[in-house]
Amino acid sequence: MTVVESVLSHTPESVRSVLIKHRELLKFGIVGGTTFVVDNGVWYLLKLSVLEDKPTTAKAIAIIVATIVSYVLNREWSFRTRGGRERHHEAALFFVISGLAVVVNLIPLLVSRYGLHLEVPNVSRLVQETADFLSGSIIGMLLAMVFRFWAFKKWVFPDELGQRRRDLTLRR
Repeated sequence: MTVVESVLSHTPESVRSVLIKHRELLKFGIVGGTTFVVDNGVWYLLKLSVLEDKPTTAKAIAIIVATIVSYVLNREWSFRTRGGRERHHEAALFFVISGLAVVVNLIPLLVSRYGLHLEVPNVSRLVQETADFLSGSIIGMLLAMVFRFWAFKKWVFPDELGQRRRDLTLRR
C-alpha cells in the first residue's frame, strides 16, 4: 500500500473524494512535512554536535539538504506525471523557485519586525517571539508553500511537458 493510499484509507469518505481530486496537492503536502522534519532534524543534529558554535551554518546546510530531498521527492513522486525537461534545466528551475520561496517566506517576518515594530524594546520578549513564530513559521511558510506549489506546477513540472514523460514511462 502506498503512502497516499494509506492516508486515504484513514480518511472519512466525505474528505476522501476531495483528497483524491487534489492528489498532487496531498503528495506535495506530505513531501513538505517530510522535508520539514529533514530540515529541522539535520539542523538540530549539526547544531547540537559538530556545529554547536555555528547555528546559522548548520541551518544553511540543513536547508540545502532538505531542498535536495524536496526536489527528488517532488520530481519522482508528487509531480511524477508532469515535467519532462532535461534534468539539469528542471533542477535549476526548481532551485531558483525554492530560493524565491525563501524570500516569500521572509516577507511576513520583515513586516512584523520592521513594519509593525513587533520587537524588543517596543514590545515584550514574549510578544516578539510569538509574532516571529506566527509571521515567520506559520504565515510565511504557508505563503511560500502556496507559491512553490503554483510555481512548480507552472514552470518546473508543467503538465504540457508531462505528456512526453508519460509516453516514455509507457514505452518502458
